[in-house]
Amino acid sequence: MKRFLNSTAMVLALGLGAAQAQVLQVAVDGSPAGLDPHIVTAFTSFQIVNGTLYEGLTAIDKDLRVTPALAASWNVSPDGKTYTFKLVSGATFHDGKPVEAADVVSSFNRVLSKDIASPNASRLAAMEKAEAPDAGTVVVTMKEASAPFLATLAAIAIVPRGLETNKDALQRQPNGTGPFKFKEWQPNGFIELEKHAGYWNKAKPKLDGVKFNIIPESATRQVGIASGQYAMLPNIDAATALQIKGKPGVNIAETLELAYTLVGMNVSKPPFDNAKVREALNYALNRQEIVQAALFGAGVPGGPLSPALKDWALDTKEFACYQHSPAKAQELLKAAGVATPVTLTLLVLPRQDIRDIAQVVQAQLNKAGFKVELKIPELGQFVQDWRNSNFDAFVSTNAGSPDPDDTFFRTFKTGGSTNVFKYSNADLDKLLDSARAEGNAATRKASYNKVQAMLACEGPISFLTYGQLFTAMRANVTGFDIIANRSLVNLGNTAIQR
Repeated sequence: MKRFLNSTAMVLALGLGAAQAQVLQVAVDGSPAGLDPHIVTAFTSFQIVNGTLYEGLTAIDKDLRVTPALAASWNVSPDGKTYTFKLVSGATFHDGKPVEAADVVSSFNRVLSKDIASPNASRLAAMEKAEAPDAGTVVVTMKEASAPFLATLAAIAIVPRGLETNKDALQRQPNGTGPFKFKEWQPNGFIELEKHAGYWNKAKPKLDGVKFNIIPESATRQVGIASGQYAMLPNIDAATALQIKGKPGVNIAETLELAYTLVGMNVSKPPFDNAKVREALNYALNRQEIVQAALFGAGVPGGPLSPALKDWALDTKEFACYQHSPAKAQELLKAAGVATPVTLTLLVLPRQDIRDIAQVVQAQLNKAGFKVELKIPELGQFVQDWRNSNFDAFVSTNAGSPDPDDTFFRTFKTGGSTNVFKYSNADLDKLLDSARAEGNAATRKASYNKVQAMLACEGPISFLTYGQLFTAMRANVTGFDIIANRSLVNLGNTAIQR
């Protein structure tokens, strides 16, 4: 009898422990394209790896300010060309190995490696070399001063040394330094993270784990958050947020996001090698109609920079081509000497809000001298076609950044690591180079004003909208702050009240 009672007590104790475990059930709409932070670009991957599995030397907080992360502190030389970083004490990778300066140097070299072909490579273009004088110190020497460098480092995840030519090691078996570590990936089912018990910041994480349930159907996610099956729906669109608002026990956080929706054009081949055709496409668009029809009014017409960047963004009223005019579009097509209607295929990111936007764009272009077909591949194929510039044009979304350099340099600079448009403009290149090296904020702004004016009407992108970004949470979820760049770094501060 005594043995039976002891066994029962043990079972009850185990059950109580399991009941107290705080695993946040999150529902997301799609599977990630991979988990290597130096390779992935899709938001479905970014929201899982950024700040949760991996960290940079710096981080971006909810107010879009640069804060320390793996670098506890840093000093910058008077000429702005030498950065000396001191690493935090006690940081380890998820496999238990200590984080050392050699890992940071290796991570930078990996991002710049041609074998890796990282989309982040342009973010380190101003760096000449990185060195590790001792295990806790990293010294970065710059080719020239770089005003956005500290903000840029937030996007450069630190990974273990020795992976400079290995493209496969981290895609399905991540090994970072973040508050959570990889536990399991069931394809098209879920990705589960567990608490990194050796995390250097002993105040985090507050959760025992996070489970990203992959639920493509919006209605199923909505039912799940309303019933309590899921505790969080991060980075949802306006249509989903409207359906959820007012549900008992559910709170909605929102912010205007830095990411923008766009029509991207391949300028290396007809018809978009002709600047007049690109300008015509802009006149054909009615951005306010897109906001109303596809975003349910939860957003704004978008220029080259998000209005959330109040110190940098120009008002779209300054761009002539933002005045919707199908007649002007057809006039420009005639001046371009192209046969009309201009037939093209729009590759569409397979996400519901992007599909909705693409349908509105298709209807608008078809009324202004274009004949548009939509092609919606699965995510992996879309990413592959995007990376290989295998498109006439595409409709998608691009990440923004707290600093204009990070938005513009890698996307529009000749040879930029995400310049899949094959765009090259010598005048714009000079502006980007000078603005990156300029320390005076007013002078930088003057340069970026010119950049925005150059890109808005004749660049390789037609900027469409900046949407309101929403995250739905059960009322007992605390400590989470939504960030305009879609990062879920604040899951480290998140808890579930019992």
